[in-house]
Amino acid sequence: MTALPPLREVIARHGLTASKALGQNFLLDRQLLARIAAIPGDLLHGQSVYEVGPGPGGLTGALLDAGARVTAVERDRRCLPALAELAELFPGHLTLIEEDALKVTEEPLVGRGAHVVSNLPYNVGTALLLRWLAADWLPWWSSLTLMFQKEVAERIVAGPGDDAYGRLAVAAQWRATPRIEFPVHRSAFVPPPRVTSAVVHIVPAAEPAGVTHAVLERLTAAAFGQRRKMLRQSLKSVEGALDALPALGIAAERRAETVSVDEWVALARVLSSSSPPPPESRP
Repeated sequence: MTALPPLREVIARHGLTASKALGQNFLLDRQLLARIAAIPGDLLHGQSVYEVGPGPGGLTGALLDAGARVTAVERDRRCLPALAELAELFPGHLTLIEEDALKVTEEPLVGRGAHVVSNLPYNVGTALLLRWLAADWLPWWSSLTLMFQKEVAERIVAGPGDDAYGRLAVAAQWRATPRIEFPVHRSAFVPPPRVTSAVVHIVPAAEPAGVTHAVLERLTAAAFGQRRKMLRQSLKSVEGALDALPALGIAAERRAETVSVDEWVALARVLSSSSPPPPESRP
């Protein structure tokens, strides 16, 4: 274990304040940060970890203390001097990249099998998660341990019939296993956000055979885009969907939020098999 300076001291020394425009909220509790870093288990020791939005480096320090090799992407250059201090404390274990995480191609930086652990900026968290979930399967990441607003976390793990169940739940669950690890009260942050947060852990699972991700996305976009309507109305725009429902035992009078992930996958499989193959590339 390396003696890390108090985060309030680091923030004060570098004159840092959380930027609302960048969706920043700093976590200062070292015990809580160590708890988050421990979620992937002993796997982190000596492993590659990808972190988005490290800010003053609270979670970064916890990850480094756990023995990880961290690649941290930070677009706020005000935070780079504080992160550089961590790099000096852990020589060769921290790589800093000043960039917008939405513009980064992760695999060339961290390789396959990396763990993603991040207190995601609120304004890009869902967009990043959807991109990582849409990756080729099995994906470049081994696990995702991410902080979200609690209501977003609940949408990720929701089941059919839940108010929070929707496209995000299907995207997260059809070939991965998400769970909420624990909530984090707003008082743990500086400045405190208006809402409670929660840490979500996601691990990839086997991909269902015969299903095209693009088809599943098209189905759920149509259905949940008109979630109060029956499937016979909301799926009219998806060619072949209404014809496939009876054979799968899915009543056209149901609504999107009552259809399970397995049922969405079964419907997407039928439509994927009838979709034309992509055009051949020209030499």
